[in-house]
Amino acid sequence: MAGKVVHFEIPLDDADRGKAFYEQALGWQLEQWGPVPYWTLAGAEGEGIGGGLTMRSDEVPGPLLYVGVDDIDATLTTVEAAGGTSLMGRSPIPGMGWMALFQDTEGNRIGLFQLDPEAPIPEGGMDADWSPG
Repeated sequence: MAGKVVHFEIPLDDADRGKAFYEQALGWQLEQWGPVPYWTLAGAEGEGIGGGLTMRSDEVPGPLLYVGVDDIDATLTTVEAAGGTSLMGRSPIPGMGWMALFQDTEGNRIGLFQLDPEAPIPEGGMDADWSPG
């Protein structure tokens, strides 16, 4: 999995409108993930990558790709040595793994994902206002 795009996120300004668009335009089946405003592609196993829809914010201004890595901390060190900037250090995605964000030398935001089914629920828990950033 290391080095391959493993997930994407598309930000929405209006959740109902955005979900309806992707369901109609691309035939996506979307399911809300927990109590947070995040919707994943149902039945996305198999070919291709999975993804989700999330609300647009300063932290998520545009589409985001996640690259699978074996060690997020080591990868962030390598990113910075290559001239990139860490935007968010390792943060848990409960029961799935860890994520981080960086900016490349061209100004693009890229996500990192490290698989770890033992990743804990963040301190303070998860509610509708929870954000990994």
